[in-house]
Amino acid sequence: MHPSFREVGRLLDQFHSLAATGFSAPSSLHLPASADRRLALFRIELAEAGERSGLTAGDAGRMAAEVADELPRLRELLAADCEAALQHDPAARSPEEVQACYPGFRAIVAHRLAHEILRRDVPMLPRMISEFAHTGTGIDIHPGAEIGPSFFIDHGTGVVIGETTRIGRGVTLYQGVTLGALNFPRDSAGRVLRVEKRHPTIEDEVVIYSNATILGGETVIGRRCVIGANVWLTESVPAGTLVVQPTPDLLRRERGGGSSPPSPAQ
Repeated sequence: MHPSFREVGRLLDQFHSLAATGFSAPSSLHLPASADRRLALFRIELAEAGERSGLTAGDAGRMAAEVADELPRLRELLAADCEAALQHDPAARSPEEVQACYPGFRAIVAHRLAHEILRRDVPMLPRMISEFAHTGTGIDIHPGAEIGPSFFIDHGTGVVIGETTRIGRGVTLYQGVTLGALNFPRDSAGRVLRVEKRHPTIEDEVVIYSNATILGGETVIGRRCVIGANVWLTESVPAGTLVVQPTPDLLRRERGGGSSPPSPAQ
């Protein structure tokens, strides 16, 4: 037994309405106006989801109470994430626009909740929350990833963040970024071995542009690095480094000319 994706979506919307002040819940949720009543409802439904994911009733109730107690801290984290979007994207006009419209912010909201639940050893439910957000945003963040405050994902489609990724404060990612693992070691029977750290560490104030791929548990991107678009990295980069692809050669021809352009070999 486990919750349905519909129930997971409702739970996530309830959390969003409690943790992000600019969010307006869908009318289909029929949430009470009072924040205290919404919090009580969230605790009840989170406990029920925990039970359906495999916890005992007592453990599920304790888990829900602990997550609810974390709401003030999670509000601060999400407020910092929202402010990061306002600081880094000139198209962002207000906190309400970021919280209601930005897929990166919605994915971060889901991750903040899923990560808190995962920390309490709840099976299934954290991953269902992350996959629900993945379906709606195109952003795939494993609930095990550790992500610091002021995190901003611009555009977002195609971003992948693996389970053992560690991300510091004030990091910005653009669409298509992959923070992934190298080939997995296997045992004598060919089964994949779970190693403790498979995904990279991204230190504070790093900017990673679109379609960059950074792989490996020993890979560390130092503080205030800038990683350019389409870069492939499997080794660490010291703090303050700019990493870009070589400038491509441009092959030119006159528009409407009869001659063929030179081939790359020529």
